[in-house]
Amino acid sequence: MKKKLLKKMIKKRKKKNRKKIITKKLILTRQKKQRIDKLEEQNITYNTAMQTSVLTTQKELEIKGKPFFRENGIAILHDDILTTQLIPNNSIDLIVTSPPYNVDIHYGQHKDNMTYEEYLEFTRKWLKKCFDLAKDDGRFCLNIPLDKNKGGQQSVCADITTITKQIGWKYHSTIIWNEQNISKRTAWGSWLSASAPYVIAPVEVILILYKKDWKKTGGSKKSDIDRKEFMDWTNGVWTFMGESKKRIGHPAPFPVELPRRCIKLFTFVGDTVLDPFLGSGSTLVASFLTGRNGIGVEIDKNYCELAKDRLTKEAKIDQFKLDLK
Repeated sequence: MKKKLLKKMIKKRKKKNRKKIITKKLILTRQKKQRIDKLEEQNITYNTAMQTSVLTTQKELEIKGKPFFRENGIAILHDDILTTQLIPNNSIDLIVTSPPYNVDIHYGQHKDNMTYEEYLEFTRKWLKKCFDLAKDDGRFCLNIPLDKNKGGQQSVCADITTITKQIGWKYHSTIIWNEQNISKRTAWGSWLSASAPYVIAPVEVILILYKKDWKKTGGSKKSDIDRKEFMDWTNGVWTFMGESKKRIGHPAPFPVELPRRCIKLFTFVGDTVLDPFLGSGSTLVASFLTGRNGIGVEIDKNYCELAKDRLTKEAKIDQFKLDLK
């Protein structure tokens, strides 16, 4: 009798475990489908932007000299943001960028292993340059880490926010970007011990800043953001996938979705967007596909080529002939 009861209990437990495994697989399948659907939705959005030719509102770019690449309201400058003289002051509506994080990434031309003090001084210089380039109602979406642990714990976001305000940028808000695909953790500090554990937040931030006036008074006054986008994106937590290094061919690319949201939320159609650390060119791809002018500054010629290649292949920039007004 006891044996029968035991067998029955084991059978019941196995059945329950199988049910759990099946449920878990269904949840994972559903999550995967949701990610695929999101990527397809983004792709449809880009294709729609191209088909409806919202791009005709772009105007001739203000650039003092010959750029590395220039077509249909988009320009790549092979230059250093600290010293460039090609962009007029007070000419930029929105700056969107993800600067070097100083975590010893091998970019090519840029030294990414400065001391933290050197890094903050470098940051101060390029932030001041961007301040000068922005219009009075110009805005700034700055994608940076919340903090960093490599080489010692540092409050990166807090320190950079302080510098921006010292320069003259005004603070508006912060968006938390839940990137979803941050690498698996390897640093735990004191494992399972209160001795010295590490706390790591698997998110990045996007600081929203402006120069003098938050309310935009210039430009076309034409917004292309829909109701759902506006409702979702004015919520200060954004959740979408990061970009694949292997697919793009850059050590630290950010997805087109990040500048796309910033551009549609904070600029009018036809405004001019600047990325002072262009890298793989995501900001210019987003600028072109949303009908904005775009300028990207990049010190490394190989990345200029990469950005140009993405504009041709992903944005199909060479297939449009625009009436520049």
